[in-house]
Amino acid sequence: MSTSTIERPLLVSAVLLYAAGITLAAFHISHEAALVLRWLATVLLVVFAARRRSLTPWIFVAMVVGAELGFDAPRFAISLRVFSDIFLRLIKAIVAPLIFATLVTGIAGHGDLKGVGRIGIKSLIYFEVVTTLALVVGLTAINLSQAGRGLTIPSTVTVEAPQNTPAPTHWQDFLLHVFPENIAKSVAEGQILQVAVFAVFFGIALAGLSETRRAPVLQLCEGLSEVMFRFTNIVMYFAPIGVGAAMAFTVGHMGLGVLVNLGKLLLTVYGALLAFGLFVLLPAALLFKVPVRRFLSAVAEPATIAFATSTSEAALPRAMEAMEALGVPRRIVAFVIPAGYSFNLDGSTLYLATASIFVAQAAGVHLSIAQQVTMMLTLMLTSKGVAGVPRATLVILLATAATFGLPTEPIFVLLGVDALADMARTTVNVVGNCLASVVVAKWEGEFGTEPVSDVVLKGISE
Repeated sequence: MSTSTIERPLLVSAVLLYAAGITLAAFHISHEAALVLRWLATVLLVVFAARRRSLTPWIFVAMVVGAELGFDAPRFAISLRVFSDIFLRLIKAIVAPLIFATLVTGIAGHGDLKGVGRIGIKSLIYFEVVTTLALVVGLTAINLSQAGRGLTIPSTVTVEAPQNTPAPTHWQDFLLHVFPENIAKSVAEGQILQVAVFAVFFGIALAGLSETRRAPVLQLCEGLSEVMFRFTNIVMYFAPIGVGAAMAFTVGHMGLGVLVNLGKLLLTVYGALLAFGLFVLLPAALLFKVPVRRFLSAVAEPATIAFATSTSEAALPRAMEAMEALGVPRRIVAFVIPAGYSFNLDGSTLYLATASIFVAQAAGVHLSIAQQVTMMLTLMLTSKGVAGVPRATLVILLATAATFGLPTEPIFVLLGVDALADMARTTVNVVGNCLASVVVAKWEGEFGTEPVSDVVLKGISE
């Protein structure tokens, strides 16, 4: 019997058993039977993943197991957060040296400084067009759904601010924030854009040296990039555990009942993100003749990691590997994706547009079209640099509310669904940045023109 013949019944049986378990639980027919059916379905999913020689099925199954643990044993699930934190720490250890090595190699190794500038300009043009369209989609969705109308605000609400704060809000401060004053400090604080800027200047300086002086440093950077990709492959073996723990903590901490009060907003956000994918990202991919099926297959794993961890940074190394394996030259991947983390936050931008108008609707404040557009322009600036900070959008919303005289209570209420919304918007951030790298490579006429590293190909195939 062929592998596919065995796997298909396993997957179908798991889905049917899981659906039956959810149905029994929803109608309060038999809690014990529903529990047994769901866990039997989970076991079948584990068997299905074990038969596939790929990490992606394991990550999907880990998400299901984590969600089930969070629902059935919330206290135990919350205690598993340490494993997701370990995974995130390992990923964060990869990001800075990987970006530095790949950017320096891409710039100094080819010596085409004009090409680097051209890639940068094309990237920024694409970023601004797409993020503007994300704002339009978000504004349209929330104005159609009117999700904030009639919201009853609890008398006592609290919010836990993120440990890290986003970049300063004024454009002068943001511009200053882009440039590093201490590269070690930038690495320690996880300032991806500052590391990328340092790497660009370092690569330009290295490209200006003679061949004899440039060769040793360039060879070191090439070796470092290969080592960091291999490092990524090793860390990814831990991804199912980290992702499953993250999902278990989220469900165990927030509970599935969180959808009751703010379900309309959540449906609006997810619907807007889906519409953005179908009516903005897909047409962009078709316009630049991106191989859509291959792209979706390549981006599935980093998108899954982003969805479960709610952190774009966690998916960055794997996203860079996947896009290089797809055919995007390393120097373009190393420039576009890190830059996109500050300038191309499609999901976060769309969510901020939706949430800010939701706050106004909940407070009974009518905003004219001109006021909404002004608010959106402000959010385009204040949202820069927050992709690596989970729940940092709450801080931005608080600052925006203060600027436009809106009450803060509705923002605190958003905490109930922010974790669930963060999963979707972070996934769109990652997919959008991956697509941006392919679009720029196509725009440059360099897609699929360079051989892919054996280390990268091995990591993607595992």
